[in-house]
Amino acid sequence: MIDTHLALEMAREKGLDLVEVAPEARPPVCKLLDFGKQKYLAKKKEHQAKRKQHQVVIKEVRVRPKIDTHDLETKMRKAREFLIHGDKLQVNMLFRGREHGFRDRGLQVMLKFRDDLADVAKVEREPRMEGNRLVMILQPKNAVPQPTPSKTQQQQPS
Repeated sequence: MIDTHLALEMAREKGLDLVEVAPEARPPVCKLLDFGKQKYLAKKKEHQAKRKQHQVVIKEVRVRPKIDTHDLETKMRKAREFLIHGDKLQVNMLFRGREHGFRDRGLQVMLKFRDDLADVAKVEREPRMEGNRLVMILQPKNAVPQPTPSKTQQQQPS
């Protein structure tokens, strides 16, 4: 146990700061260190943690009940890309006018969408009506997102 004035004098001699580490302890615990460097390292560590973090984004695909098979395949291909990248996917089907009478057809299209993407996605919310639209939410099966290759990596021959 060292007196506070003596500890401050030691810090000044070494060109360091006296930093209180555990103020609740009796007696309080202090350290001699370069506080500016400590703040810099903490900020750098926080920045690195943010860089590695993947923000979950909800992507949306809109389909219609009378969609053609080729158009549906195109939408599914794009949806697959979103899911492989690690984003959630919301599939919306809007019903207008007479299409309300064919909600069963819309549900069949939605279930086909779900079944064809079953290898990369799991259903977070089953298809259900919300006003004029049928909504389903899918999430990727693998929780770890695939990193997007940079342009330099794409141009190199393998």
